[in-house]
Amino acid sequence: MLHRKALSPLRRLVWTALCAVFLALSAPTQADSYESDSLPRLSLIMPSLSDQGTADDTLTVHEIPVVPQLSSTIDLTIHSNNLWERIRNGFAMTNLNDDLVLHYQQWYMNRPDALRRMVERSRPYLHYIVEELEARGMPTELALLPMVESAFNPNANSSAHASGLWQFIPATGKRFNLEQNWWRDERRDVVSSTGAALDYLQAIYDMHGDWHLALASYNWGEGAVKRAIGKNESRGLPTDYPNLTMPNETRNYVPKLQALKNILGDPAMISQLGLPVIPNEPYFATLETRRPMDVKTAARLANISLEEFKRLNPSHNRPIIKADTPLVIPADKLDAFRSNLKNTQAPLTQWQAYTVTSASRLDRIAANFDTTASELAKVNGLSEKVRLGAGSTLLVPGSGSSISLNNLLNTSAPQHIIEPEPVVHTCGKTKRGKHATRKCSKREQRLAAKGSKGGSKAATGKSGARQTASATKSGKASTRSAASKTSGHSKGKGAAATKPAKSGAKVSKSGHGRRG
Repeated sequence: MLHRKALSPLRRLVWTALCAVFLALSAPTQADSYESDSLPRLSLIMPSLSDQGTADDTLTVHEIPVVPQLSSTIDLTIHSNNLWERIRNGFAMTNLNDDLVLHYQQWYMNRPDALRRMVERSRPYLHYIVEELEARGMPTELALLPMVESAFNPNANSSAHASGLWQFIPATGKRFNLEQNWWRDERRDVVSSTGAALDYLQAIYDMHGDWHLALASYNWGEGAVKRAIGKNESRGLPTDYPNLTMPNETRNYVPKLQALKNILGDPAMISQLGLPVIPNEPYFATLETRRPMDVKTAARLANISLEEFKRLNPSHNRPIIKADTPLVIPADKLDAFRSNLKNTQAPLTQWQAYTVTSASRLDRIAANFDTTASELAKVNGLSEKVRLGAGSTLLVPGSGSSISLNNLLNTSAPQHIIEPEPVVHTCGKTKRGKHATRKCSKREQRLAAKGSKGGSKAATGKSGARQTASATKSGKASTRSAASKTSGHSKGKGAAATKPAKSGAKVSKSGHGRRG
């Protein structure tokens, strides 16, 4: 056992030495084979490093780019310069697909000029409406609704007395606190009417839970839509928009909006029709002034035309704007307006309040203020031929007392006392002609008035006597008529024979006496 233990380490050393010698002898052969194998592999990857003569026989490596993964959601935080793209990203209503939608889509596409004009009219207002819709979380399709209501004309009026971009009738306007008085009508105000319209649409959507029914209610009235839904429920019929019985105007209302959505939601169609691109930036800003100001003065201070100012501020009925009334000014003109207002020394208004002291016609009043009766009538909302009584108040040109003007501005409407035209008494003929007459003097008018009173009394006495005499005569006549009736009934045939003769005369006069 001790001998085996002593030989075991020796054996290990011998085996280790033999293995080292074997590896040393085989290493050059493996290196040569490795080099010979690696050259073809290297030539496949980099042909230029291998033999140039065999470059045509090798394969070329092409890098394939990685296909980017598209996001399944739209990032609404990315700012787009195109307002149409922003509107498309906010579409949230269920699409309506029927023959009426196709009809109106084709109708709009067949009138590209009219569609372009309507889109151009929407330019000053559309960005503000989209901003308000997004702030409330409402579908941006509603920004196109004024195209259906008013074609984006803020001065549009309907036969039902609806007015403005959103076509509020007076009662609904009062319900949503839109001021309507002699000075202004907020149904035509861009900012106020938009806020009221979105409040109304949100309320009727909360009532029905369906935007198509909300739009039908906006056009037809929420009470009418509710009754139509109740009728369908009692009959076991569907209660969605396409299945309700409604007037033709309401039936066509939502399809018109859907047709506009289809057109303006398609970039290719916008390009094909040549519709203008609207920048995704605010068009206007609002501010208030502490003093009354003329509409013309405000336009001049903003360095814009009177027409453009009225397009942005269509609610004013008079040429003067009350103090603390919001003004809508183009965003790029706001700084210029403030600077010009601060530096101007001229009066801000060229109108004053005037109180009529004695009954006068407008043409006589206009002559005193170097203007025309038609201008005064237009400014004050009167007829040109009206006659105003003492105490009436008018807006007239001039720079009078600011106190009286402020007192007038603080009323809802000025006092207009309309008096009838005086009766002119004529007294005989003049020397100018047979038919010419002259006015009575004051003395003649007094005498004529006294004579008319006395004559009326005498006429009353005579008429009483005449009435008594006529009563007596009528009594006699009634006796005679009774006698004649008695004699007629007694004759019988004779009385009956006279009736066909009278009826025959009437028929012959009408031209139908003879037939054939």
